[in-house]
Parts: sequence; C-alpha cells; structure tokens
Amino acid sequence: MDHNSMDTKQENYNLSDISPDETLKLDNQLCFALYVCSKEIIRKYKPILDPLGLTYTGYITLLALWEEDNITVKDLGKRLYLDSGTLTPLLKKLEASGYIERERSSTDERNVVIRLTKKGLQLKLEAYHVPKDLICSTNFDAANSLQLLAGLHQFMEEISE
Repeated sequence: MDHNSMDTKQENYNLSDISPDETLKLDNQLCFALYVCSKEIIRKYKPILDPLGLTYTGYITLLALWEEDNITVKDLGKRLYLDSGTLTPLLKKLEASGYIERERSSTDERNVVIRLTKKGLQLKLEAYHVPKDLICSTNFDAANSLQLLAGLHQFMEEISE
C-alpha cells in the first residue's frame, strides 16, 4: 500500500494543492483509515474481552457506567454516541448477564435509569487489565497511544458539533 501519496508528515498542507486523483485514492481517505483502525482494534479486543463475557460495545457501556452510575438511557446513549435502537438490545443483554438493572425513573416515567449491580461493580475489578492488554497486543507504545488519543478526542469534539 502507498501510504505516502499525500505528505502525511507535513502538518499544514493546502488541500487545493492536491490533485483530484490524489484526493480520491483510498489510502488518502480519513474515513477509511478510521474505519480500518476501528475494525482492527475491536478485533484485538475480542480475545481480551471474551473471558469476561463481554463484547466491545458491552465493555464501553460498562466503562461509561463505572464512571457514572444511575444514568438515564438517554444520557448513556449521548455519552456512547449510540442511538436507543442500538443501546436497548445491548442493555437487555447486560441485564440478562446480571451486570445492570433497568428501572423506570420515579420522577419521570418516560426515563429509564441504568444502575450497576453488585456483579457489574465486581466486573470492574476483573477488567483493570484490559487497557494494558490491548496496548500490549499492538506494536504501538504508550506515548504514541496517548498522543493519538488526544488527537482523536479533539477530532471527536470538532466533528460532533
């Protein structure tokens, strides 16, 4: 693969200086690079999460709940960038596994509140190794990972406004 078609090391390049043919090369598409990275990192999570009985989306849902418990489905969906059609079956699976409870809000019955169970809280202790195991499964060092993470967070903020 030719990953250097556009000078990716140059920090400020002008897109108008790039030929139309170059802009349409697959390897020059930000969306494609993000798609492949996302797909591959989720694949790397699988053997790490399988012993915990979690899928990647189950894992990120629990990560969000370990940060903030007793949260509405709507707020959890915002935090995870997931719509209710994706989130509801996931929550049902986590509830069936005994990790969470779903309950109608006593103050507003339109809202469903998600709460970790004792088993869900215990799983946090079993999951501490996951981030380190993921980094170890790649050839990416921690410093590069942190730099990439910072850039991606900035990009998330800019693209989701």
